[in-house]
Amino acid sequence: SQSQYTVKLQSFPQASYNDAVVAAASAKKLPCIVDIDSPNVPNWAWAGYIKPLGLPDSEWSGQLASTVGKVNDKVYSFGHYDVALAFYTRKSILQSVGARVPTVAQPWTKSEFADVLAKLKATGKYPYALDLGTGGTGEWITYAYSPFLQSAGGDLIDRSSYKKADGVLNGAQAIDWASWMQGLVKDGYMSAKSGADPTADFANGKSAILYSGSWADATVTKAFGDDALVIPPVDLGQGPKVGGGSWQWAITAQCDNTAGAQAYLKFSHQTKYVAALAKATGTIPATDAAAATMPEYATGGASEIFRTFAQKYAVVRPVTPAYPFITSVYQKATQDILSGGDPKTILATAGPRDPSGGLS
Repeated sequence: SQSQYTVKLQSFPQASYNDAVVAAASAKKLPCIVDIDSPNVPNWAWAGYIKPLGLPDSEWSGQLASTVGKVNDKVYSFGHYDVALAFYTRKSILQSVGARVPTVAQPWTKSEFADVLAKLKATGKYPYALDLGTGGTGEWITYAYSPFLQSAGGDLIDRSSYKKADGVLNGAQAIDWASWMQGLVKDGYMSAKSGADPTADFANGKSAILYSGSWADATVTKAFGDDALVIPPVDLGQGPKVGGGSWQWAITAQCDNTAGAQAYLKFSHQTKYVAALAKATGTIPATDAAAATMPEYATGGASEIFRTFAQKYAVVRPVTPAYPFITSVYQKATQDILSGGDPKTILATAGPRDPSGGLS
């Protein structure tokens, strides 16, 4: 312990967290350290709310890449944890239709997945074979479904320049993704708007395959025990993908005690605290060292697969201050696609829109 610095907690309302932080920034009332959802890091850096952490690069050794927020090669934020998306099913369900259990080395292909869904639907046992959480709104839509777009070969923005979406959000691969998503609804494999709690629905036998995050693991395991199965998301051509990046810590630009903020962040980044926070929140520890101290995330552990997904499949959302605009465009397009609109027409409108959102 030490007596030089004292940490005081300042709370912001969760429902309007971003708006509250922006208001506090305008009034110059931000605390020295803020919690920030990782896709917002570039926008907050551009707006001047946060500044580079100024800690040595060695601090991030063995850290999941998705938990370090970099803008123009400078580290502006870091997280103690991440989460990972996955498919959940049951061993007995796959056995009942003769389906192969997909692995990290050999995930389901697009055609293989279609065959499994057709067989599951044919059993008549489930209202829907698949639940992708389509009742979700807001950032869930981009976090959950843009990885499928990326697995198909499209993207939210051309990452070679971060200046245009034309060609990647409305190209052939993106249209294939949109047609695939819509086809899941048209073929009766999933609902265009799932229930309020897809994990509970899966636990109650209303679906055969659930798409959710590592946070659902405890509920699924409690419901099905050894029959529960965590598998990679489907490979639509470019390998399985999952969203990367969760809540992270940053130092505000108006902090008048940067040294104190740095000292606290470095202190909190100790292995024992990374492990403790991951354990308390049921999330994936951000560092290799912390994972090694947690039996469930160590080699062969029950939750190791989620960290493997985070390491191998994670794609961070576009590192650009225009991300809030980009995600709003994608969310509307996806909802229109799920509602039955023509994929090519919808993406033809979304793709050419200026992805800078008026920011430069």
